[in-house]
Amino acid sequence: MLFYEIKVAYERQTGEDNPAKAKETYLLDGVNCADVEGRLLEEIQPYVSMGSDVEVTCCRKAQYYDLIPSPDGDRWYKGRVEMITVEDNGKETRKTVSILVQAKDIEQAFKNLKHALGAVDCEIVGLQRSPILEVYRAVK
Repeated sequence: MLFYEIKVAYERQTGEDNPAKAKETYLLDGVNCADVEGRLLEEIQPYVSMGSDVEVTCCRKAQYYDLIPSPDGDRWYKGRVEMITVEDNGKETRKTVSILVQAKDIEQAFKNLKHALGAVDCEIVGLQRSPILEVYRAVK
């Protein structure tokens, strides 16, 4: 399944009289942009102000090697990991991949990523806060 990063702009219901303008990024898995856009609109509809239009400003494929969710995490972090493999001929190959990690802060994200990688021969070369607000997986 492919992952798509979708950016939307809309007026969010805040509970006050004046709705707030929101620009948010989401990650969904699906077969194409039309598929994931429709699912995202259903997911965020309860938060959209009455009469407000939702504008999809961007939909693009996202290259994530893996997702590491955490029940106590409320933010997503993008980890860059350099994996080292040895070919049959003994030649060492390095490949850098992106892994999305959920955590409450960057220190916890680092720990979650280290734990998930376990004994894999790799090096964490970067970790930063992602603009992704939420990840929606297709029902299997």
